[in-house]
Amino acid sequence: MEYLYIVQQALVWIITIFWLYQLIISVCSLIKLKDKPMISNKNHRFMAIIPAHNEENVIEELIESLKKQDYPKDLFDIYVIADNCTDNTAQVSKNAGAIVYERFDSEKKTKGYALDWFLKQKIKEDAQYDAFCIFDADNIVDKNFIKNMNKKLCQGEEVVQGYRDIKNPTDNWITAGYAIFYWTMNRFYHLARYNIGLSPLINGTGFMVKFDVVKPNGWDTKTLTEDIEFSLKRIIKGKRLGWATDAIVYDEQPLGFMQSWKQRTRWTVGHMQCIKEYTKPLILSIKEHKTMMNFDGFLYIIGSIPMFVATLILLLLNFIMYAGNGMTATELIINVLRYIIPTFLLPIGTAIVIMWLDKRPIKPMIKGLLCYPLFLGSWLLINFKCLFKRDTSWDKIEHVRKINIAEVKEISTEEVKN
Repeated sequence: MEYLYIVQQALVWIITIFWLYQLIISVCSLIKLKDKPMISNKNHRFMAIIPAHNEENVIEELIESLKKQDYPKDLFDIYVIADNCTDNTAQVSKNAGAIVYERFDSEKKTKGYALDWFLKQKIKEDAQYDAFCIFDADNIVDKNFIKNMNKKLCQGEEVVQGYRDIKNPTDNWITAGYAIFYWTMNRFYHLARYNIGLSPLINGTGFMVKFDVVKPNGWDTKTLTEDIEFSLKRIIKGKRLGWATDAIVYDEQPLGFMQSWKQRTRWTVGHMQCIKEYTKPLILSIKEHKTMMNFDGFLYIIGSIPMFVATLILLLLNFIMYAGNGMTATELIINVLRYIIPTFLLPIGTAIVIMWLDKRPIKPMIKGLLCYPLFLGSWLLINFKCLFKRDTSWDKIEHVRKINIAEVKEISTEEVKN
């Protein structure tokens, strides 16, 4: 029992220190810094790249929002990678004004493969672009997106994540859960780290990459979470990623629970793949670069599944010690509450603070806030399942919400009024 107590206390301290670190970093999102100086002053040439698999229902609205960018029209081109499509995605995209590349590969089906296939062609062509932006087909893009990314490029940034907002945050408790999760990540992870010189991460869509960055190797990723993998590889090289709060992209979230379950399962499996591939290189990068940024990248990778497993072990030890009369019932309840309250209840308060800071209306999100513990709880079940069974297949998320940028703004205005 004495040895169990030592292990229990060690885990308590490890988990406590980890989350105290995250809390301290999150507070740094409140720091207001001066804008970075411009090291050049030019309008760069961009590619807007849209990997799309059977997205005929929504892709036209994205292309239209890109065509309305407040940026010289002759300085950006819109490309659609119609990836293994069996519908009219290619034709709809062409009719909307995009340049379409059709790709068919029955084995390599993921977004990462599609990006690598396309970018290697552009590299071989020596295409005259300075940077590219990646979007999902269901996105809608704010008119100032490219202009604001161009500013970041002029400030010397090479890889920059834009602000990922949500098209449909109030549709149901699932979309609300996604919205709260992304709003939290946007402020307390990405912005906080960018403010103090650590590295944000690429977040799947709405990001910019300087073309020179991928010219040596293309889009060289192999996991189900190509965005996180690309981010970690940059951090390992000692390269910080950037963040652009004012480059906004609106993303559609799934309405159905099973769709959400499959999507988040894919993310969890992708994180596990990244843990396997990049934990050792991240540790070595700390030794090589000796920066807090590299150490923070290492903490990110262990903060998902490894920290989840450590918490499960801690909870199990508490019950074993109680069964062996090494702990009273009161102590057991207190220890369990120490886990339940920060995991399920504290995020509600955090979300309210973030919505207040970002001047978002809270009333339309009340149901979503109350159901947020259910969203997080289902994610913990996904993590637990993936410890024993990992499905590496890719399942398409159906996007059917046809909404243009003007309607997104109108919905946001109505929510504020209500």
